[in-house]
Amino acid sequence: MSSDYNPPKDPLNILHEDAHIIVVDKPSGLLSVPGRGEHLADCLMSRVQAAFPTALLVHRLDRDTSGVMVFAQNAAAQKNLGQQFENRQTKKTYIARVWGYVDGDEGTIDLPLIVDWPNRPKQIVDFENGKPAVTDWKVAKRGDRETRMRLMPRTGRSHQLRVHMQSLGHPILGDPFYSDGEAREFPRLMLHSEELRLKHPEDGRGMRFRAKAPF
Repeated sequence: MSSDYNPPKDPLNILHEDAHIIVVDKPSGLLSVPGRGEHLADCLMSRVQAAFPTALLVHRLDRDTSGVMVFAQNAAAQKNLGQQFENRQTKKTYIARVWGYVDGDEGTIDLPLIVDWPNRPKQIVDFENGKPAVTDWKVAKRGDRETRMRLMPRTGRSHQLRVHMQSLGHPILGDPFYSDGEAREFPRLMLHSEELRLKHPEDGRGMRFRAKAPF
């Protein structure tokens, strides 16, 4: 990513806040954390900390992915939430618009991933050295040349959903890394974190946070 980074100026869309967690709806085009260089300093983390000085990072979304992100308000909450993500106790649902007509109504993609070092940050499927990556999917709606899908990742690998959909032959629309031709010619990456389910770090009660896809 170069100096053409022009993040949106949308005000913070706070979905939930309490003494332990903050949940926000991240806009597409905004980094989750700062990049290298002053021109990449603006990010969701810094914006959240401007409003909530004690906020701590728990997980990330790709710059061009929008949707639900949770931050911790203290170290204990950060540790608890981090363990939930690491132990796959959270449940995430994404909405994606993908190229072409997807056969079947649901399925599972199980393809291990590893960074493509000469072309990083791109990822590739690697059955020998890749880390396990599993995605469940369901078709929500079909159009003439695209399919709307719900994607439920069981693991949290970098670019997992993007590579997995490309591997099916149905790249996510607007993806600058994994689509080409007409599939690439969209104003944004058509991927949105619609729902996040987790246990509250203080008392363990189940919580569900949702943000409607803007596309």
